[in-house]
Amino acid sequence: MKKLLLLFWTSTVILSVAAFAWADMFHGVEFPGGAASFADLVVSYDPIIKSGEPTAPYRNSSEALGIPNVGDSGVPIGYVSLSDGGSITLRFTDNSLTGSGTNAMDLWIFEIGPDVEDTFVEISKDGNTWYSVGKVFGSTSGIDIDAFGWNQTDFFSYIRLTDDTNEGAQSGATVGADIDAVGAISSAPPVTNPVPEPSTLLLLGSGLVGLVGYGRKKFFKK
Repeated sequence: MKKLLLLFWTSTVILSVAAFAWADMFHGVEFPGGAASFADLVVSYDPIIKSGEPTAPYRNSSEALGIPNVGDSGVPIGYVSLSDGGSITLRFTDNSLTGSGTNAMDLWIFEIGPDVEDTFVEISKDGNTWYSVGKVFGSTSGIDIDAFGWNQTDFFSYIRLTDDTNEGAQSGATVGADIDAVGAISSAPPVTNPVPEPSTLLLLGSGLVGLVGYGRKKFFKK
């Protein structure tokens, strides 16, 4: 049963990757799924505002969505500052994060801004139960979620990033880690409803065949 389930999920991931038209390169990292690989929705933004910092221009949480923002000069622009100890929760809606089955990086965090800072990273399948996958140390950094016990049968829709208050500056207009984008390089179809076990799928298939057969009998009786 486990082998059948693994084969089912692996096939799903392979088909998903094959469906993408082309790969795109962002900050030197190639994403097989292109722009569809990146977080799409802000679930919550929880900065800890101290003396008005981070300042208003750097509190636009939507700056963490989509592909990394790069200006005409090649310098990254547009990011959200987490604040000293603050956090942001993002969601993938047109894809999901999964393991690769190797030690390759599965998740990439694009942290920019004037001060390179550390960020704690957690992932969740349902937005309620969270799992720590360590932290990134600023700039463009990747995480191998397989190293934390996950694989191709695990699908995550939510990412939570929290600034490490013990590292970096504790004040300033862009205080805290500055998030530009979050991308799942090991990408799978989006999580909607739980997918049935292979045995359940076989039963569903049998039911559909029965309904088709019943319809055919009714048709030919007319």
